[in-house]
This record gives sequence, C-alpha cells and structure tokens, in this order.
Amino acid sequence: MSNATQLSVLERIFKIQARGSTLRTEIIAGLTTFAAMSYVLVVNPNILAAGGMPIEGLITVTALAACIGTLLMAFLTNYPLALAPGMGLNAFFAFTICLTREIPWEAALGIVFWNGILFVLLSVTGVRKKIADAIPGALKVGVQAGIGLFIAFIGLRNAGIITSHPETLVTLGDFTQTPTLLAFIGILLTVILIVRNIPGAILLSVIFLTVAGAFIPTEDGFITATPASIIGAPDGISSTFLAMDFFYPIEHIAETWDLIFALLFVNMFDTIGTLIGVSRKAKLLDESGNLPKIGNAMMADATASVAGATLGTSPVTTYVESAAGVSVGGRTGLTAVVVAICFLVALIFTPLMKVIPLMATTPALLMVGIFMMESIRQLDFDDMTSLATATVTLLAMPLTYSISEGIALGFITYTAIKIGTGKFKDVSTITYILAAIFFMRYIFDLQ
Repeated sequence: MSNATQLSVLERIFKIQARGSTLRTEIIAGLTTFAAMSYVLVVNPNILAAGGMPIEGLITVTALAACIGTLLMAFLTNYPLALAPGMGLNAFFAFTICLTREIPWEAALGIVFWNGILFVLLSVTGVRKKIADAIPGALKVGVQAGIGLFIAFIGLRNAGIITSHPETLVTLGDFTQTPTLLAFIGILLTVILIVRNIPGAILLSVIFLTVAGAFIPTEDGFITATPASIIGAPDGISSTFLAMDFFYPIEHIAETWDLIFALLFVNMFDTIGTLIGVSRKAKLLDESGNLPKIGNAMMADATASVAGATLGTSPVTTYVESAAGVSVGGRTGLTAVVVAICFLVALIFTPLMKVIPLMATTPALLMVGIFMMESIRQLDFDDMTSLATATVTLLAMPLTYSISEGIALGFITYTAIKIGTGKFKDVSTITYILAAIFFMRYIFDLQ
C-alpha cells in the first residue's frame, strides 16, 4: 500500500484535514499525551499492590487496559482522548474497598466489573444524564477535590514526608532520611517543570528520582536497585486475568452496594468533567456547549472498565492529561491510537519500570492531587450550603481514609442543611433518597 493510499485511509477514518490537523501533528500529539500520562504504568501497580493484589503482571495489565480503553475512544468517537486506570479510582479500590472494608481483591474486581456494567446500562438508557443533573454541584466539587487530597496524602505518606503520630495522628517525617528528602526535592522539581510547561514533567521527575536513587546507598544496597536488563518480555497476567469474583457483590449486596455506587459516582463525574474540559480545549463542543458524541465517549469509558476488571485492574477512565496532546494540535482519534501503541511498546521496558522506587512516584501522586484540587474554583464561596458540603466531603476522604465515607457525609450534609433552612425544593429526589440511605446506614451500622 502506497503512502498516498495509507494517508487516504487515515483521512477517511479520522477526518484529519477536516479537523484542521495533519498526520505529523496527530503523531506528535499522541506522543505528548503518552509522555504526560505514562507515569500510570508505575503508579497504578504500586497502588493496587498496596491493596493486596500480586504486583507481578500489573504493569502489563495497566498497559493493556489503557490500550483497550484508548482504542475504544478513538474508534467510537474520533476524539483525541486517552484512557487508563484512573487515579483516585485505584486509590478507592485499594484503600477503601480492600484495606478499610477488608474485601478480598478478587471480590473488589467483581465490584469494578458490576460498576462497569451499570455504567454501560446507564449510558445506553440515558439515565446517566438524569443522575448527573440531579447531584448538587457542591458535592461534585467536594468529591473531586477530596479525592485529590486523598491521593496527595497517600503520596506524602509513601515517601515518609508525612508519618503517623500517637497524639496528633500525623506529623512531619524525618528529612534526615535520604529517600524522604529526595522525594521532597522531586516534588519541587515537578512543580517547577509543570509551571514552565515542560512536556512530560511528571515522567521526567520519576526518571530523575529513579536515577538519583541508583547512586544513594542504603542498608540493603541502593534506593534504586540495578535492573537485570533494560528491555525484556512483559510479565504475564495469569494471576489477575479473570480472577474477579463475579458473585461476591451480589451475595454481599448489603455491604457492597454503597461501594458500587461510589465507584459509579466518581467514575461518572470524573469522566464527564474530563470529557467536557478537554473537548472544550480541542474545540469539539457544539454551539450549545455540548459534546456531540458524549454518549459514545461514556460507552467507551464504561466498556473499558469492564475490560479492565477482566484483566485485573481498577476502573478505567478518560485522562485529563489528554489535554497535553490537544495543546500541541491533536484533534482526532489518531492521537489516541498513537497513545495506545505507545502503551504497548512501553511494555518492553518492564524490567526497567520494576526497579523504580516507591518514593519516585510521590511527585506524580501529589501533582494528580493538585490537578484535582483545581475544581475548588467552581465552588460558590458566598453560598454557605455549598461551602459546608464541599468542605465536609473533601476533609472526610483523607481523614477517614475512605472515598465512600466522604461521599456519604457530603450527601447527608447537603440535604440536612437544605431541610434545616426550609429549602426543600432545592433537593432532587435522587439526593433525598441517597442521603436517607446513607444516614440509615450510619444509624444502624449497615456496613
């Protein structure tokens, strides 16, 4: 097939020229997006492993889930959006479901699977939009900001910058410990690189900390271990593939319904917010400010979550880092295809990724938290109901070490304030029902 024919095929599929782009621009955009979000290949396995999953093979699982989700988005929507296991969603999976609720990771994957199935059904039937419109804006802001705080807290704790304390619960870590100091330097470096608009800033910081750690000795050797090789075959995924417990969520519905709902809630609004935000930057919205193929985009997201659960990972979602590719001109699904290919190619560097120390992921977690905190700008600080709802929600998540508890307390707070101030009609029926269910759960300890 000649180059002209290949270009003609790509043009028919992705309408590159019609979107005001070029083949070269789309490829550069894909590489840029991958550089911005490739940290997920290191961070996601570490977070899932903290919840008890076998870390062997999780790099492969993460890459495959990202590839599948991104290709679905490319061909269902022709948008320059990339997907991967979501930050925040993986923290919910590991720290809330597996650790706080003490649910086996196989059962947690079952919860992810059914969450994906419900997401698909809601997207197909159009109920998704009704639910989205019925949830208070302050609660949406509180949830996103709260997850950001939670992720940042996890990163600081992993690096030893924040440690436990018997009287104050937490305190500042020991900066005389080299890994802790190095992680803090990495945070400052990452922020500086991002402020200076350096492409792939988070990835560069991970590389810097990993290389620096290779020269800093510890009692057991060096902070960064020497890899057996730089490239090699990716790990198999037999330990997680189809390992989910389909029936656990059904057999234990009384203790899992709120987890399924919380996953659905977070996944839905995270996806919608990212889709609208990045699509606005890419000028893909119509005259009314709507995304023409948002139904297909949500379907890609939901289907990717089901596929991710099958492979063995937390829910897959659209990444805000897609904006990096859009900022350099990416306008079509070809950008997403390039990202998907990059995830597959990256697997040959699995031996190298395995030696990246935990502290090297701290800047990535903190920056994700900072990006998610940006949603606080949408809050009406003159409205005490909104301010109180968001504050309770965002504080409860890191302090209870549970995203679902933050969501529950947010629903209860918002509804109680509206009732107490006589503004009954401001509360949607869905919000009333959920607030009542969460309140009864606490009163009767239905967990």
